[in-house]
Amino acid sequence: MDSQIGIQPAKDARASYNEGMKIAVIGAGAAGIMAALQAAPVMQEGEEVTLFEHNQTIGRKLLVTGSGRCNLTNDTLIPSLYYCSDPDWIEKFLDTFGVAEMKEVFEKLGIPTIKTDDGWYYPLSQSAQSVVEILKERLGEVGIKLRAATEVEWFNWKDGQFELKLNWNEQKTVERFDKLVLAAGGKAYPELGSKGNLFPALERLGHTVERISPALGPIFVDLGAFKALKGLRFDAVTSIYLDGERLGSTFGNLIVTEKGFNGPGVMNLSHFVGLHHGKNLELQVNFLAPFWEGMAEELADLENAWGSLRGLVLRALAPKAVDFFLSQAEIAPKTQIKAVEGEQLLALLRVATDNRFKVKGAGDFKNSQVTIGGVPVGEVDPLSFESKLIPGLYLVGETNNVAGPCGGYNLHYAFGSGILAGKHLVSSKQNS
Repeated sequence: MDSQIGIQPAKDARASYNEGMKIAVIGAGAAGIMAALQAAPVMQEGEEVTLFEHNQTIGRKLLVTGSGRCNLTNDTLIPSLYYCSDPDWIEKFLDTFGVAEMKEVFEKLGIPTIKTDDGWYYPLSQSAQSVVEILKERLGEVGIKLRAATEVEWFNWKDGQFELKLNWNEQKTVERFDKLVLAAGGKAYPELGSKGNLFPALERLGHTVERISPALGPIFVDLGAFKALKGLRFDAVTSIYLDGERLGSTFGNLIVTEKGFNGPGVMNLSHFVGLHHGKNLELQVNFLAPFWEGMAEELADLENAWGSLRGLVLRALAPKAVDFFLSQAEIAPKTQIKAVEGEQLLALLRVATDNRFKVKGAGDFKNSQVTIGGVPVGEVDPLSFESKLIPGLYLVGETNNVAGPCGGYNLHYAFGSGILAGKHLVSSKQNS
């Protein structure tokens, strides 16, 4: 891995650009901020990196990551955990920019990190607000021209330059740049500014834009009697099926809601609902999966077993859930473990481990964390994030059709894609 990934020293940046070089970065989120910081030279006359942001302030979506704690990355950066059409592409990216590289960049920025027991990384402050404030300070220190409250309505590539049509301060202008980093995001959290308005401009330049769907959101199902569990949380194994064929499976915390399920235990599967909209999807929730091994040992030794079946299941689940499962399996609460019949046990297992719920839909862009769709990864270099079709155009973050599960995977990808794009802008000029 490249140990030099990080904010470039000012003296290197000064030598990196020919006089007059102008770089535009659209979108001051995780990917855009990092691309701007990495590419920023020490400003000489006529040189500039301009960071455009539709909102009044930077990093609005970054503020809500990790429930406000900013989950930066994860020890388990396995390519197969990402939704990506080309496993080799995401593997090349992760091999180049892994956890060590992420930590190094943040240390240089003055943002030390900590790791939880389960391998999730957060800033030492455990505050997304602190991260945004530090990044804003760094943007000012390296002389980046921040254009907040500025809408980029369109862009085009003409005569080797990028024309940006801007709407700001009640006026519309056209400005030209030599390089362009598109970090405007997908469509998730539109109230925070991500609306996907610039994808048509990419299509006009010849890029493919695959259908954009919500991901990492709730899944709505026909709960039936399970509505009685509304408000309860479980650590469960959840799987989604299309016409009986399993599409994916995940383990995590979920909560029963009025319309179905929410939480990481189902959010990591919600993109399948968008990909197979209107088809015969079913959700299977195994509420006992994390605890079944221990229970099975006791049930296998009935001679020495003691206490009620209810008492055994209470070791793992809340009373309300236990009583519901026993009732659905038609097992009396006081039934002793020694007296449990085989058919009763099978009925309990069917209810608590293999109940299939008909999927009715999933969260929309307003209540989903990321999107899938956008530019297919085959049109973007995984090490530089430069477009393979338009030289000088860099596509980062949710512009590309890549998404990871909950736990820092998406933020790692966003930061990393911006850093590699900015680093390539520097190195390409040094080698020119």
